[in-house]
Amino acid sequence: MADNQNLESLHTPGAVFFIFGATGDLARRKLFPAIFSLYREGKLAEDFAVIGVARRPRSQEEFRDDVHRSIEEFCRYKVKDDSEWNTFAEHFSYKSLDINNLEGYRELQQLTEQVEERFGIPGNRLFYLALAPELFGSVSFNLEKGGMLSSSGWHRLVIEKPFGYDLTSAHKLNEELNQVFKEEEIYRIDHYLGKEMVQNIEVIRFANAFFEPLWNNMHISNVQITLSETVGVEERGGYYDHSGALRDMGQNHMLQMLTMIAMEPPSRLIPEDIRDEKVKVLRSLRPYASHEEVKASVVRGQYSEGKQGDKVLPGYRQEDKVNPESNTETYFAAKVLVDNFRWAGVPFYIRTGKRLPVKTTEVVVEFKPMPTNVYLRQKHDLAPNLLVIRVNPMEGIYIKINAKKPGSDSQIEPLAMEFCQSCQIGINSPEAYERLIYDAAQGDSTYFTRWDEVAAAWAFVDKIAAAWAEAPNDIDLYEAGSWGPDAAHELLAKDGFHWWPVNGQDEDNVIWIKNSR
Repeated sequence: MADNQNLESLHTPGAVFFIFGATGDLARRKLFPAIFSLYREGKLAEDFAVIGVARRPRSQEEFRDDVHRSIEEFCRYKVKDDSEWNTFAEHFSYKSLDINNLEGYRELQQLTEQVEERFGIPGNRLFYLALAPELFGSVSFNLEKGGMLSSSGWHRLVIEKPFGYDLTSAHKLNEELNQVFKEEEIYRIDHYLGKEMVQNIEVIRFANAFFEPLWNNMHISNVQITLSETVGVEERGGYYDHSGALRDMGQNHMLQMLTMIAMEPPSRLIPEDIRDEKVKVLRSLRPYASHEEVKASVVRGQYSEGKQGDKVLPGYRQEDKVNPESNTETYFAAKVLVDNFRWAGVPFYIRTGKRLPVKTTEVVVEFKPMPTNVYLRQKHDLAPNLLVIRVNPMEGIYIKINAKKPGSDSQIEPLAMEFCQSCQIGINSPEAYERLIYDAAQGDSTYFTRWDEVAAAWAFVDKIAAAWAEAPNDIDLYEAGSWGPDAAHELLAKDGFHWWPVNGQDEDNVIWIKNSR
């Protein structure tokens, strides 16, 4: 009986999940595999349904075949047998729809009522818009006009980034959505907030007595956040050339990770209190007062032709659908200051870019060195202590300390103690989209961004974008396959720091102590 009760507590409420953009890349690579994983783990009971919505014509059988191929290629679970697949696939339907055709929404409403009756679903509806942001408003209006929001259950809207192009466009978009949905019904997804180690930051900080007392400007010298990609823009050249690294990664992923590191402990572990603390961090970011200050604190780069081993890598301006004279940034690094009591004077260095040597997402917390007049510091060049949180692709943490070299009388060398979560869980670690779809269905908005978070982030980023617009040609080129422009290294050198190696590329003289599987 207890096991059944535990399983039932995992279940999401019975609901229909609408995937707008069901024939797109996001649905194929992430959404369908996430739904199957939730089903396999018992988090979706039999009272659920998925209705794929897209313009392309598809029969029910063709759509289910698409879903099957998606799961076989991208899901961390594989289909066991035909019986399991047939049971799962029965929950999937498809509706070809021109999103501007109101009559199509009325037909969708009829299909939904049939599906709800078949599976005993009590009118709960989750709308996932895997669409371009300029379509969010019109789809929301037509959902209401077409009767899709008239059911007796809850209605929730999940939308992907980018949420606007700047603060003005984000305001306009938000006003449109608020005409149909309440703020508490809108779930703005940032998939980095669904990653295991990003969510683990709170626990590492607030559940360990030897971290939280040191988590301030008295003991931490700087924080470094790196989000690097080895790929170029690939087939996204048309989109990326109008977005760039600042809007594509900085306004959302980078600032969200910064808030997780810098936030105060919430008074209660409820979504709104946690998000309140993140907003306070964003409002505490010191704005760049002038274009000159932007130039001094922010590095803007674009990859040129380079090499990775023997492979020649094209420059950004040579990529498909990219303007050959484009000044869009593919890299940016910034020194960010958080002007509050805890963090005053501690620089946060953030960097992200394409065509870098390693794919990784890491946070490095560098602690202040021992005082120079302490005995050991006088005799030895002691390395600073580090706490490194590895978010992707390897998940885990390691702590770097100083210890006596074994067999010596007084030699000191760095020692790294590592917890490798990926080594324990392996490839079966839950995907970010699994967590976030599950949370949205449960009504848990903790790891979704609230409107005031979005607005505060845009207000900060817009000052950088405005300065760049004044000097569009002021951009540093870096070779594809390198770690970005020299100016990014100089940014830290001015303060007496340097970028720490990432993804295990640590100094050769570090001794590693790792957890076993």
